[in-house]
Amino acid sequence: MRKKLVAALAAALLAGGCAGGVDPLGLSGGFRLVQEEPRDVARSAMVVAPDIRWNRFPRTRNDINREENWTLNGPLLDGVSFLGGVENGRNIVRQRRKEDRQVPRFRSDMQPQEIASLIESFYRVRGGSTEFAMTNLEPRLFLGRTGFQFDYDHLTGDEVRRRGRAVGAVVDGRLYMILWDAARSHYYGAGLPHYERLVTSARLRG
Repeated sequence: MRKKLVAALAAALLAGGCAGGVDPLGLSGGFRLVQEEPRDVARSAMVVAPDIRWNRFPRTRNDINREENWTLNGPLLDGVSFLGGVENGRNIVRQRRKEDRQVPRFRSDMQPQEIASLIESFYRVRGGSTEFAMTNLEPRLFLGRTGFQFDYDHLTGDEVRRRGRAVGAVVDGRLYMILWDAARSHYYGAGLPHYERLVTSARLRG
C-alpha cells in the first residue's frame, strides 16, 4: 500500500466528491475505470466481483509487485488496497534500506495481532499518522480459510480523522489482504458495503 491510501494519501489531488466509478480526478489517462464484473487483482493473485464501478490507481514506483489500489471518490477521500500473496520476508511497501525508520517485513508465522501491528507501523512510518488505535480484532473467513479482520482509527499529519478495516489470511505462507481506508466523516461508512462485497466475493485465482 502506498501513501495514497494513508494519511493525506500523498496524491495531493482534490476529489470532486462524485461516486460510482466516474473518474473523480479527471485523470482518464491515469486512473482506469473498473466495471461491475469479476476481475483479477494484485497481479492475478485474487478474483473479486465489485458491485459498483471503481477507479483503479495508476501504478507508481512506490507499489510492491503484489499490490493494486482502487478508489471511489478520489485518493484523498477513500481507497481500497489489495495485497495478493506477499511472501515470507518481503515488504508490504517499497522502502530504501538506508531509511532510518523501517516498516517490518512480513513473516509467514505472524499471528493476526502481529499483522495488525505491521499495518500500524506502516501507517505511522510511511503514512504520517500521528495517532493510531485498533478498535477491533477478530477471526473471519476469507478466501475460504480462517483469517482475520481488524478495524482501526487514525489521525493523519494534516489532522484528517480516518477509519479503516483490513480483512486477510495467510495462505501457504503468503499474506492476502484487502484493506479499506477512508475519511471517517461520511466516506468510510458510505463505501463500506461496497468494500464488503469485494471481501466476500474474493477467491484465489486458479
